[in-house]
Amino acid sequence: MTVLIAGCGDLGTEAGLRFAAAGHEVIGLRRSPEKLPGEIRGVRADLSQEVPALPADAGIVVIALAADASTEEAYRAAYVDGLSHVLDAVDRQAVPPRRILFISSTAVYPDAGGAVVDESTPTEPTRFSGKILLEAEELLFSRAGESQAVVLRLGGIYGPGRTRLIDQVRSGKAVIPSQPKHTNRIHRDDAAAMIVHLATMEQEPDAVYVGVDNESAELGDVLRFLAKELQFPEPPARPASDDGPGDKRCSNQRLLSTGFTFTYPSYKEGYRAILAGEGVRHP
Repeated sequence: MTVLIAGCGDLGTEAGLRFAAAGHEVIGLRRSPEKLPGEIRGVRADLSQEVPALPADAGIVVIALAADASTEEAYRAAYVDGLSHVLDAVDRQAVPPRRILFISSTAVYPDAGGAVVDESTPTEPTRFSGKILLEAEELLFSRAGESQAVVLRLGGIYGPGRTRLIDQVRSGKAVIPSQPKHTNRIHRDDAAAMIVHLATMEQEPDAVYVGVDNESAELGDVLRFLAKELQFPEPPARPASDDGPGDKRCSNQRLLSTGFTFTYPSYKEGYRAILAGEGVRHP
């Protein structure tokens, strides 16, 4: 099968390599296709503009967009305009793809006060990022046509080259919130594996999946763990500023019910792999 990945950055490239290893032909759309590995056929495309014609036999389309900046304008250009341009190209195909998978975020859920949220939880985002992503999800479902539309709402991605918390601990800038604050994480490699799993599984997928690991850990526990692994002092506890995505515990039970298994079921296995130097971040 031919797989098209629109937005072939770090996550899209890792997913593309996994599709290729499974025997699929993979085409990646991005502004700098020369950076893609040989297993992925790169096509130059600025997704904020009109998208070039897609291959007629693209059976799977994965849309893994990323904003250039953390601004409302950049988010809208990437997730709404970019998605719209990809769907325009899909509409021009003679045969619609079997499945279209869009990468969204758990930012579409509001602060839940530490309660569990899943695919049935109402999406009532309070920040512009979540509102725009939810608008993009609705756009996909309204325009998918004959294709199966699937939304994968990922938690915070970490992995090779994504070392913000590690860097904070090493620099002494890490702060443990004085009030509990749960985090919902997913290692990049498991996120890529989820994409391949949901795009290719034989059973008909549900419309929405939450993509997080098995442990919705408190941020303080993650920072203490990293400090211990790095043999650094435990970070101090201070009142948390209101600059995060709120306190919620995301459930991955629907994803697990499809038979998906994790390489890094919790932050402990994932961060130990990073600290051991395993994996590379794709340019």
